[in-house]
Amino acid sequence: MEKFTTLTGVAAPLPVVNIDTDMIIPKDYLKTIKRTGLGRGLFAEARYNEDGSPNPDFVLNKPAYQNASIIVAGDNFGCGSSREHAPWALLDFGIRCVISTSFADIFYNNCFKNGILPIVVSKDNLDKLMDDASRGANAVLSIDLEAQTISGPDGGTITFDIDPARKHIMLEGLDDIGTTLKNDASIGSFENRMQSERPWL
Repeated sequence: MEKFTTLTGVAAPLPVVNIDTDMIIPKDYLKTIKRTGLGRGLFAEARYNEDGSPNPDFVLNKPAYQNASIIVAGDNFGCGSSREHAPWALLDFGIRCVISTSFADIFYNNCFKNGILPIVVSKDNLDKLMDDASRGANAVLSIDLEAQTISGPDGGTITFDIDPARKHIMLEGLDDIGTTLKNDASIGSFENRMQSERPWL
């Protein structure tokens, strides 16, 4: 998993509450277990017209936001089903961070497992960041995970909280397997001892 230390990028405003995982990646795109190629299906029902052409009114289709790496979203982002395809689609599109006032628990956990940083901020701070994100080509935010800060285009800074263990795995780029392998020596020692002490197992 790619490490997350700092990120400076365009932030797309998505001021919609209760964005569920079916909106993030519709069920038509769940036929694969590959993590690549899902970016084209991200927000597909809002992003494309019925004839398959891009909807010019959808934020990620607007020229200023086509290369966004951050989403500033309304409350309760990622609710609905537990599909891990949702963070896969975000990451494949190029989104590395989502900022909201709250997230659905399963989606929140899946983000950390896939290298996306979900940041929870207060309603007042979200309003400030949504205003920053509404500036089109100037909607650039800088996120410093080590310092736990978000800096806006005017130089204002917001701090955020994050669980220290989750912060560590993001800074180190560790998924579940990588976290387990950090204890490879201890696991090997335990297995050798168990084989010696209990060979019947």
